[in-house]
Amino acid sequence: MAQHRVIVVGGGLAGLAAAVRIAEAGLDVDLFSMVPVKRSHSVCAQGGINACNEVARQQGFSEYEHFDETIYGGDFLADQHPVLEMANWAPKIIDLLDRMGVPFNRTSEGNRDLRLFGGSLFKRTHFAGATTGQQLIYALDEQVRRYESEGKVTKYEFWEFLAPVLHEGRAAGIVAQDLRTMQIRSFRSDAVVMATGGCGLVYGKSTMSVMCTGAAAARCFRAGAWYGNPEMIQVHPTAIPGADKLRLMSESARGEGGRVWVPKRAKDPRDPKQIPESERWYFLEEKYPAYGNIVPRDIATREIFDVCVNMGLGVGGENQVYLDLTHRDPDYLTRKLGGILEIYEKFVGDDPRFTPMKIFPAVHYSMGGLWTTYTKGSYNPSSALPKHKSGAPAPIDAKVGMGLQLGAPNNSMTNIPGLYAFGEVNFAYHGANRLGANALLSCIFDGLFCGVSVFNYVKNEAPAKAPAADLPAGVFEEGVSREAARVKSLLGTATAGAADVATNPYAIGKELGDEMTAACTVVRTETRLRQCLSKIGELKDRYARLKLSDGSGWTNQSLSYARAVGDMLAVAEAIAMGSLERRESRGAHYRSDFPDRNDAEFMKTSLAKHVAGPGGGTTTLEFVPIDASLVAPTARTYGKKESKKPEMAGAAS
Repeated sequence: MAQHRVIVVGGGLAGLAAAVRIAEAGLDVDLFSMVPVKRSHSVCAQGGINACNEVARQQGFSEYEHFDETIYGGDFLADQHPVLEMANWAPKIIDLLDRMGVPFNRTSEGNRDLRLFGGSLFKRTHFAGATTGQQLIYALDEQVRRYESEGKVTKYEFWEFLAPVLHEGRAAGIVAQDLRTMQIRSFRSDAVVMATGGCGLVYGKSTMSVMCTGAAAARCFRAGAWYGNPEMIQVHPTAIPGADKLRLMSESARGEGGRVWVPKRAKDPRDPKQIPESERWYFLEEKYPAYGNIVPRDIATREIFDVCVNMGLGVGGENQVYLDLTHRDPDYLTRKLGGILEIYEKFVGDDPRFTPMKIFPAVHYSMGGLWTTYTKGSYNPSSALPKHKSGAPAPIDAKVGMGLQLGAPNNSMTNIPGLYAFGEVNFAYHGANRLGANALLSCIFDGLFCGVSVFNYVKNEAPAKAPAADLPAGVFEEGVSREAARVKSLLGTATAGAADVATNPYAIGKELGDEMTAACTVVRTETRLRQCLSKIGELKDRYARLKLSDGSGWTNQSLSYARAVGDMLAVAEAIAMGSLERRESRGAHYRSDFPDRNDAEFMKTSLAKHVAGPGGGTTTLEFVPIDASLVAPTARTYGKKESKKPEMAGAAS
């Protein structure tokens, strides 16, 4: 019998961690990435990775508090059992990464340093300067290369995932294309792990890399995988505006003391350094005295939006606020935040150590993604506990297997047997809002913890009896033929004539991004969402008549983008439909026409399903109850106090 193989799609932290763990368990791994793995989007992560360490425990904090903050921060929409297991594993993951050589910042006593991040009153975020993602991905890639040298892992860089291969309802491989030669071929595998990140390009401009189209998830969605909570899109409160794209200003800037403010006087023309303290409005500190500038991202975003858009107090009359670090020691800032400060100086021209930064919210992360299942662990209380009080003794110990059953084959598996979702493409961990520094943790946790689940599925379930290597060749040839025909059809639309905006993929993508940004970001309304769905329908009709400007069959970048646009339309439709049907406000999803949270009707996962048909098919949506048996839902206020618009607010003379 042939050796079992597993395919991992995506070369970021989730994909690398999965490859390491699955290869370690004894299975061969084929790792696919559109770019060199060291250029995966995980490399852009800046601020840190969460875990409760020994220093935090000595101060009275615990893994349970990390778990509780995550559930509370996600407005009670996350899957509670996976989150508990993730929080319990977090310190072990940090210890492992430390041993791999990740250069975490240290205190003068030699302990791993910690910083505050949004949604927490205790320091639980480990960091490597302001380039944490880069350091983590380099460390994990070194481990992958060890298995490469042993022949256990084969990398396919510059390959694009086109479709899963399904046989009798289970994943049996993939179809992929070499982006250099344009060859399309199939690859057999006994399980497929999707670790392909988010969908920022659906919004045109975001803080994500331009390769983050969501196309890979959409292709699984179209093949029958369910999509959970698509409407939950995080808009990061502090981004650097740009004409080409938006660049993240990490939450670590606020975690290290950055203060958000605007002049009390509208359109104040003065240099910010000339505006006295009495004429500055530190609105987050005034409204949330306990958390101040480290309130969760969804709350900070809405407050900044309100101050700029509704009150008209944005800096210079623009949609911008100040993020101010100038009160901190410049050498301290260089040591703790050097990387991100250099980014701002490069693209704006001002040194944030001496001049307040101008920032505004931007699309950043998708809490929604491919729906996954799990097997509960040993902790199942008779009744859900109330919100944990900061610093109180933990009600349970942080033991392995309390949240999830270690090795259960269905952990992080989609509704399609053998098809897994790890990292950002997995909907389970963040609910309606992601706490900063939980993204890197969820990626690595999925790879290391659920990699064992993949192994057990391959060894003990369907692949054990019918390995992919023994399946008929026709199963795989069909997928190749279908994708090759699609490419031939797209290339056949190329015209030498004048470009037609109506059928140009770049014009369609631009209009989609503009529409999604206008309708599906900070504030949503039924009227605007219905207009958005109508626009998406129009764009789908135009996409069906799409024409390429480049008909070449070699290194054709417009082909790859044009293909992705069709997939982005499917994701956008699910996002807009979920936003419309969720008639409440919860986390990052704010409906001004339904401003309150409605647990009775909507403490549920929105489940999108694709229905094949002409014009790219359609999307259906239903709501299914979540398991909230560990933590009982409570009002999510973060101690907000009522605050009025400053009395000095008025146009400057």
